[in-house]
Amino acid sequence: MADLSIGSMAQSLQASIDAAMKRVQDQAKNAKDDKPTGKVQEYEQNVRKSSLNAAPFATNIGTLVKDTSRLNVFSSLAANDPADFYKFSVTSKGEVSLGRVGDSDVRIQLMDKQGKVIADSNKDSGAAYDAYKNLEKGSQTLDKGDYTLRISRDKGVAVKDDKNYGVQLRMGDYSKDYDTVAKQPAKGDNPFGDTPKLQSLAAILTGSGSSSSSSGALGILNGGGSYSGRGSLLNGLF
Repeated sequence: MADLSIGSMAQSLQASIDAAMKRVQDQAKNAKDDKPTGKVQEYEQNVRKSSLNAAPFATNIGTLVKDTSRLNVFSSLAANDPADFYKFSVTSKGEVSLGRVGDSDVRIQLMDKQGKVIADSNKDSGAAYDAYKNLEKGSQTLDKGDYTLRISRDKGVAVKDDKNYGVQLRMGDYSKDYDTVAKQPAKGDNPFGDTPKLQSLAAILTGSGSSSSSSGALGILNGGGSYSGRGSLLNGLF
């Protein structure tokens, strides 16, 4: 009986999260959309996030190519989930635009390969906040290289509160639209299995809860899933 009750609660929670995510999807579709001229190729990957909340285990959302690709990620912070991490690459130096939809009390941080926060949606972040506002305006220049997005709750927001979000990145125009739908980790997911040494490594990498990390560890995982043609979930952002 107890197992049945727990199972029912889990199903109910997942249904609530799915409904909230659908609202974010609808919000994105109803927003203003300055679509480029010409046909846009649209792709989607469905993946599960790592159960380890650290930058080295970030979900790969693709490569940002100037005037070619637009990257979209859509997911939620489940109850007691402190942060989500997404990695992407930039192929050439240029001005990058960032758009977002979803709950307003979600914090977005952009980190470079060394784990330094270079843009932060928190208003108390000084120069990093200025860089974030420039990202929203499409006037923030990023160098060629690898970057990581950290998605978390704003300060003071209870960790038990579910938060839904969509984030979009582009450099100029685009002809290819890449959606990533990032689902919650599978129950019991452990990428290190029962290997004690690897579990110790995981504890070191995730124990501090810091948004920074070793640059050498950023490439450990490339993220699962493969792209298949589907319509964009976040066409309404730009």
